[in-house]
Amino acid sequence: MRLRKKVVAVGLGLVLATALVLLLATTGQDVTLTSEDPLLEHQLQDLQERLHKSENLNRQREDALFALLSRNPQVEDSVSDTNLSRNDVVRNIAKLASGLQVPGIHSYLPHLTGHPEYLRPATSLSQGVSGVSIVIGIPTIKRDKASYLTQTLSSLIAGLNEEEIKDCLIVVFIAEPWDTKYPAEVIATVQEKFQSSLDSGLLEVIVPPAGFYPDLNNLKETFGDPKERVKWRTKQNLDYAFLMLYARPKAVYYVQMEDDVVAKPGYLTIMKTFAIQQKEEWIMLEFSVLGFIGKMFKSSDVPMIVEFFLMFHADKPIDWLMDHFLWVKVCNPEKDAKHCQRMIQSVRRRFKPSLFQHIGVESSLRGKVQKLKDRDFGKAGLYRAHVNPAVQLASSLKTYQKFTLSKAYVGETFFWASNPSKGDLIDFKYTPPIHVEMYLFRSGNMDHPGDVFHNTTIEILTPEEVSDTVRQRIISRAGLSQAEIQNTSNGFIPIGKFNDDGLAQGEVPDEVGLVDTIRIHVHEPSDAWVILSEIMIQESKR
Repeated sequence: MRLRKKVVAVGLGLVLATALVLLLATTGQDVTLTSEDPLLEHQLQDLQERLHKSENLNRQREDALFALLSRNPQVEDSVSDTNLSRNDVVRNIAKLASGLQVPGIHSYLPHLTGHPEYLRPATSLSQGVSGVSIVIGIPTIKRDKASYLTQTLSSLIAGLNEEEIKDCLIVVFIAEPWDTKYPAEVIATVQEKFQSSLDSGLLEVIVPPAGFYPDLNNLKETFGDPKERVKWRTKQNLDYAFLMLYARPKAVYYVQMEDDVVAKPGYLTIMKTFAIQQKEEWIMLEFSVLGFIGKMFKSSDVPMIVEFFLMFHADKPIDWLMDHFLWVKVCNPEKDAKHCQRMIQSVRRRFKPSLFQHIGVESSLRGKVQKLKDRDFGKAGLYRAHVNPAVQLASSLKTYQKFTLSKAYVGETFFWASNPSKGDLIDFKYTPPIHVEMYLFRSGNMDHPGDVFHNTTIEILTPEEVSDTVRQRIISRAGLSQAEIQNTSNGFIPIGKFNDDGLAQGEVPDEVGLVDTIRIHVHEPSDAWVILSEIMIQESKR
């Protein structure tokens, strides 16, 4: 404690000393004190800026020292036990504070220096949940005519099953720090309608401190935007920054949402699966084409992204900043625009169809009406992804272009092949063998509904021999014709077939035991091509 008091006293002394020295340096010059003297005005302005920088620097050094002492109590004890003079304390402070100063949030928001309380929510309803897969951040502000937050939360929560609820966190960020009445009203509404979600930890509500925001009334007007719009977009950038930094440590992935959307049921598993299936590096996954809705980031990338936002928070709107960030990361200035676009698309990947639809009409910018709709929302997808066990793939079918079986298996696209012939096979071999609970193969899609499998069965190969009794019992439940049974591959057991809609699904009986290979076996030639738009192999947990 003695050292902390000395640190504060020394810090204040440094600030006062700096100010005194600068004042003496200024008054020592032979100048005439008139308000019309441009030289004097320039000197006074320069003095003011230098004092401001000195004060900020001293506060940063003080914060850094306090943080160091809090992490290393032995340092404080060893220093405080010695009867150091004021000069010794100053020298120790200078030694501790020497070295490179890494840029951080204080570099872009210097008013936060010396105010760690501005980096914590002013109000928080939280059960302290962390360690989930996905955290969803929803900023909300007061609108003049309508609020969509309740509808948004209802849709997001209703779209989760019991397992998904345990693996998700939704953070509502009430971005009205200067209006104490409105946050209280929103919190009361959330408590009334979603108390169970608050109690379970699925839902959190936070309000930022007003001190987090700098003065928004003296911003430079750019790009022809009026002052009100510049203020709105600057504050919005800071809203996103606070929310993203708060939510980041709580999950593997951070998903940015808006407060006026509805969600497709099952959205969480789809997003998680799509993220897991990515083999190449990515920066942003998009689950809606509109605005900042359904944008997923790796939590490990969030600090870097937020720092970029903070660098230019007063210069451009958030969507422009995101575009610039991607350009800086992957574009080669010596290449053309088409090459840049290809590079950006490689790290900014879109999932179709959209999982979220925009429902708001009144914008968060006062007076602005935006009737935006995502045309891809609600459409049946051309393929669907699942997290499947590791496999070795083989096929006698001729693949069309990039629509490979391996990409279909991991959910990157669908498998597309030219006319199948009698005896064509698709094998899914598992090494080591696995227990399979159920399987699903869906052929055809919305664009090509006729590209389905006909007269095609599902067979399995087991590493251990199955008794004739069990084998016959399994075959009898498969609903196969005698010809399909007779044409079964040697050593395999037929367990199902594609129906008239091009779907094959079913459970694998427990008595089968381990499965070495799952085979799709074509028994008749077809004039049509074939598509596998969905592949799901669910491994048993036993």
